[in-house]
Amino acid sequence: MKILICNDDGYQAAGIQALFDAIRVLPGVSAEVVAPEHNNSAKSNALTLYSPLYVHTAQNGFRYINGTPADCVHIALTGLLGYRPDLVVSGINNGANMGDDTIYSGTVGAAMEGYLFGIPAIAFSQTEKGWQHLDVAAEKAAQLVAQLLPALPEAAQRSAPWLLNVNIPNRPHSEIRGFKVARLGRRHAAEQVIAQVNPRGDTMYWIGGAGPVKDDADGTDFHATALGYASITPLQVDLTDHERLPYWAPTAAQLSAASVAARASPWTNEVDK
Repeated sequence: MKILICNDDGYQAAGIQALFDAIRVLPGVSAEVVAPEHNNSAKSNALTLYSPLYVHTAQNGFRYINGTPADCVHIALTGLLGYRPDLVVSGINNGANMGDDTIYSGTVGAAMEGYLFGIPAIAFSQTEKGWQHLDVAAEKAAQLVAQLLPALPEAAQRSAPWLLNVNIPNRPHSEIRGFKVARLGRRHAAEQVIAQVNPRGDTMYWIGGAGPVKDDADGTDFHATALGYASITPLQVDLTDHERLPYWAPTAAQLSAASVAARASPWTNEVDK
């Protein structure tokens, strides 16, 4: 099994090294890293279209690119690797990617890029920053990957990839209660922007921190991780609000009728004099 590993914290981050070390020793697995050169947190699915991208190789064999996480996976899958991996894994991120965080997350964006290419993918994150108990998180990540390896050939044969978002508490082994499937929770709006004046008198702005948790009810990723579980959330890319399609149909019909009526009017093409 060939596994591509990426992240959004950069190729030198402790999280990706720990993830690589834990996965590469799994039986029958070949793992390779293609990751951003620098921290690219909150870059989501962004691709670099108007600047050249360069690939370099670090002393440890990791390849890194001066682009976003999605750039790295995209370039890897469209020519750099020379083969199609069986699984794309992203992380381990330095901090949680739960609830609304997944929309902005570069960690999730890297995994999603693999998913968009039809490859099963997993995004791994620790719930707190600082890499505390990173060895435990890496072991849990490898445990999940090992569990899913037998299902990869069937997923490829059926062209039915899946995308998982996994958050692991920063806890010792004795305090990790296992894995729990959970839905995404919700956060309140982000904190206020931080305005500062630079030495030249220009005002500069820093995006504020994430807002507090809004929905951490039983069944959410916030609730599961607070109890000591590693949360597993299956994600989908379809943003269509299917339930509201009928609601908007009358509006589209009214606009279409008005357009037809306007085209039928004898005054439509006349110019006022």
